[in-house]
Amino acid sequence: MKSKFLKITLVFSMVLSLMACSKDDDSNNATPNTTSADQTTQVAQSGTWRITSFIDSGQDETSDFNGYIFTFNENGTVTATKGATTISGTWSVSDDSSNSSSDDDGNSTDDDDFNLFFSVSPDSDFEDLNDDWDFISVSSTKMELIDISGGNGGTDYLTFQKN
Repeated sequence: MKSKFLKITLVFSMVLSLMACSKDDDSNNATPNTTSADQTTQVAQSGTWRITSFIDSGQDETSDFNGYIFTFNENGTVTATKGATTISGTWSVSDDSSNSSSDDDGNSTDDDDFNLFFSVSPDSDFEDLNDDWDFISVSSTKMELIDISGGNGGTDYLTFQKN
């Protein structure tokens, strides 16, 4: 009797172990067809943002953007508004896992790019924001970005904080 009980317990334990290791478990919790780029896009569109830090090759230029409110629209446009002044541009988040040459943060070849472009003159402060930024981190209230210049090797940091 004891041997029969031990065999049943052993079989039951094996069945439970196999069920716990099922590959299907992870897919049940994931949203179908949702990438990290899609999720990051939704975060950016979820409200208005301000720049709380902009370091251009070691120089703190955050004050150049004081008072501007950034809105990342679903149609791929971005506006930066300060009083009666509005600067317009385009933005997107792209999954750049296939292109290791744009891995500006040096941590991974599987990263998303935050593409930002303002149609401004070359001497505008907003020209410095035009780039394909890599994410350092992203949350529902903060996006921290980095770009390592291919030309002069300088490193730029950009942080958006949700209003």
